[in-house]
Amino acid sequence: MSLWSATDAARATGGRATRAWQADGVSIDTRTIRPGDLFVALTAARDGHDFVPRALERGAAAALVSRVPDGVASDAPLLVVADVQAALEDLGRAARARMTGRVLAITGSVGKTTAKEMARVAFGAQMDVHAAEASYNNHWGVPLTLARCAPDADLAVIEIGMSNPGEIAPLARIVQPHAAIVTTVGPAHLAAFGSLEAIAREKAAIFVGLTANGTAILNADLAVTPILREAARGRTALTFGESAEADLRILDVQLHDDTTVVRASERGQAILFRIGGVGRHLAMNAAAVIAASGPLGADPDVTAQALSGWSPPAGRGTRERIVLDPVEDRALDLIDDAFNANPASMAAALDRLAAARPGAGGRRVAVLGDMLELGADEIALHAALAQHPAMEAIDTVHAAGPRIRAAFDALPATRRGEWRPEAEELAAEIRHLVHPGDVVMVKGSKSARTARVVDAIRDLGHREREPALKDT
Repeated sequence: MSLWSATDAARATGGRATRAWQADGVSIDTRTIRPGDLFVALTAARDGHDFVPRALERGAAAALVSRVPDGVASDAPLLVVADVQAALEDLGRAARARMTGRVLAITGSVGKTTAKEMARVAFGAQMDVHAAEASYNNHWGVPLTLARCAPDADLAVIEIGMSNPGEIAPLARIVQPHAAIVTTVGPAHLAAFGSLEAIAREKAAIFVGLTANGTAILNADLAVTPILREAARGRTALTFGESAEADLRILDVQLHDDTTVVRASERGQAILFRIGGVGRHLAMNAAAVIAASGPLGADPDVTAQALSGWSPPAGRGTRERIVLDPVEDRALDLIDDAFNANPASMAAALDRLAAARPGAGGRRVAVLGDMLELGADEIALHAALAQHPAMEAIDTVHAAGPRIRAAFDALPATRRGEWRPEAEELAAEIRHLVHPGDVVMVKGSKSARTARVVDAIRDLGHREREPALKDT
C-alpha cells in the first residue's frame, strides 16, 4: 500500500496532479531521496524547484511544486499547488486525520530530541512507532514527519521546537497529540523571549493542540511549573520529577560510568530502571516518557525496562575510546557533546563528566565553548557555570570563546587550563592539552564550532566506538 496517491495528495492540498502516481515516502532532500518518494520543493536557503529534475532522475514518484520547473518534461509527475510550505502542512494535517493510532508530542528547552529517541525505543518494544530520524521540529519538520507516517502506525512521536514567540501553538494544532510533554524550561533562546516566564508560556502552548481527552505531562521541579500547570488547566495533567507531589517521582539517581540507574515511584508503585547513558537529566527525560505510557495505551513497566536499550546519538554525550598508541595501549576517552549548549545542557554535561572514571593516571578534562542566544544576562549565565557542583570533580577546564571566558576566569587557578578566543585555536593545540588516561568532554553551542576540537581529538589516534549497552 502506498503512502500517498496523486488523488489523495491533491485532495489534501487542493493541488492539481499532472498525472496519476503513487508515493511510498516524502523527501525534501535529493541527497537522501529514495525511489518512490514524493519530493517536496521547499524554498529555504535555496529554491527546491531547482532540484526537481534531479529528484525525478533519482526515482522520485512525483514532485510537489508551485510551478513547473525548467528542464522538467511536460508529462512529468507533479502536484502543483499555490504554496509548497502550506501544502506540506496540509499533507501533515491529512496524515494526522487518517491516523488510527496515537500521537505523542514533545517540547522543552533541553531534552526534547533525547526524549523523542527514548520514546522511540521504549514504546517500540510494544508497538509500531513512527518518529523522525533527526531533529525535525520546526515549521517544515513537523508536518514532514506527519506526512511520512503510515496511517496504521500505533504511535507517532513528534518533536516540536521553537526559536521565536508564537511558533509552537500552530504546530501543536497540526499534531493534535493525545499526550504532550514539556521536558524542562531553561534559558535557551532567551534573547528572543526576554524572560524564563515567557519561554515557559511558549513551551506550554504545546497543550493547546491536545485532543479532547489528551494529557499534559510536565516537569514538577521548575520555578515556572505553575505557568505550565495553568496552561494545562482543564486538561488531564501528569507531573514528573523529584518533587514530593510529582505523579511519577524520581527517588534516587545513581550515575555510573556508562549507565544511569533510577529508582522511582508512580502513585506508590515502585519502578526501577536503567538508561543506556549517563546523566540526571536523562533520568528526568526517561520519567517523562514513562509517565506518557498510560495515556498512550502502553505498559509503563515494559516502557521503563526498554529504556536500557537506548543510548545517546553522536554529538549528544556519546563516549568513545581514542587509541593514541595501540602498541603501548595508550588511550583516552572522548565524550562528544558538541551538538549544542545552553545553561541546563551545559550543567548536565558537567555532571556527565564528573561521573566518568578516568583511566590510570588520567584526569577529567572539560573543553567548553560559548553558549549563544542568552540575551543580556549571557555573561552572568556563563560565569555561573564555575559554581556548578560538578566542577569540584573536574580536574582541568580548557575554554574557547569570549563568553565562556567568564566561567574560565571564575574558576580556581588550579582548575584552569588554556583559554583561546576561537575553538580552532584550541583544536590546533589539543595534542598538548590532553593526556593518555584522560576523559575529555567537549561542549558548546554549534556556532561556537567546538566540534572542531572533537575532530582534532579523534585525529589523534584510532577511534573505537563503545558497543551498544545491553541489559544484563
